[in-house]
Amino acid sequence: MPELPEVEALARFLTDRAAGRVLERVEVAALAALKTFDPPVESLVGRRVEGCGRRGKYLCVGTTGPGEPVWLVVHLARGGWVRWRDEAPAARAKPGKGPLALRVGLSEGGFDLTEAGTEKRLGVWVVHDPARVEGVARLGVDPLSAAFTVDALATLLAERPGTVKNVLVDQSAIAGIGNAYSDEALHAARLSPFKPAGRLGGEDVARLHDAVVAVLTDAVERSLGLPAKGLKAEKRSGLAVHGRAGLPCPVCGDTVREVSFATKSLQYCPTCQTGGKPLADRRLSRLLK
Repeated sequence: MPELPEVEALARFLTDRAAGRVLERVEVAALAALKTFDPPVESLVGRRVEGCGRRGKYLCVGTTGPGEPVWLVVHLARGGWVRWRDEAPAARAKPGKGPLALRVGLSEGGFDLTEAGTEKRLGVWVVHDPARVEGVARLGVDPLSAAFTVDALATLLAERPGTVKNVLVDQSAIAGIGNAYSDEALHAARLSPFKPAGRLGGEDVARLHDAVVAVLTDAVERSLGLPAKGLKAEKRSGLAVHGRAGLPCPVCGDTVREVSFATKSLQYCPTCQTGGKPLADRRLSRLLK
């Protein structure tokens, strides 16, 4: 799933290539992906791309033209991606069962929104203000903003139930962190993903704050300037524990372990994070009952 660093890189990638160009075609291929009807998607045609930004994991394409501002807001969900084209295909996008969700043709070039897999969750909104998208309106603090302080993180952890992992991926608490970078931040902070959020001491909170900022900043810096098609490989290459179950931890050499759930999993290092004790695999535990 694209998370804050990848969406930030995609936003800058699209700004570099699309800003100043006129939207000549906006064609919906996956009808379920379009979440709004007013203003209609056709209202984007003829407008000029002003730039692209990010709100949490949402990609926001701003346009200028007559009347109120019109934004194209995209949430790529788990399997979504942006495919830039130097030349937009002549054929119109047709609704179907393929990966194409939306095609945007510009005065020069264009891009497709695609979604791999059978779990179709990619969302597209056409709105006058990104804040009118319910998911955007609910977003919590951006972890790369000045508002994300140690005290702010301490308050979030103290006020919310559940584990520290749950708080990190709760978009209404902290916007933009998903499964991968929460694993990475917890590893860098030497904290168990199952540690109760409300039980972190002051030193733990400060270490976690520094880890979140450092992990995301490093990922953004590594991603900037890469073409969209290169971002996924760059993300994988920079991960220390996420997606690396069975491999040695790059810090201590212990074997990275995994805890599996119904539809996802987390990875961690026992030596770095849990005092050397492996965590129970929740899916395996249920099978043994």
